[in-house]
Amino acid sequence: MANITSTEAGSLMNGEPNLSTTERGVYMLAGLGLAAAAAKPRPNPLLNVLALAGGSYLAWRGYVGNCPVKAALTGHHGDA
Repeated sequence: MANITSTEAGSLMNGEPNLSTTERGVYMLAGLGLAAAAAKPRPNPLLNVLALAGGSYLAWRGYVGNCPVKAALTGHHGDA
């Protein structure tokens, strides 16, 4: 069971890059900006956690260069 889970997670994390260099930079800047906004104190700490998680995800997608949302919209899944 652990192998199946790690295989599925690996396929989500490692795919053919489908983002251009500019798109990757924008993803990383937006993600880091959103994560930095999570440092601002808010009355509802859930907003901080959501901003940190969303920003981290965007920055990671920019670093990896593979966006599953773009792949779904364009129909290109990086498979040969």
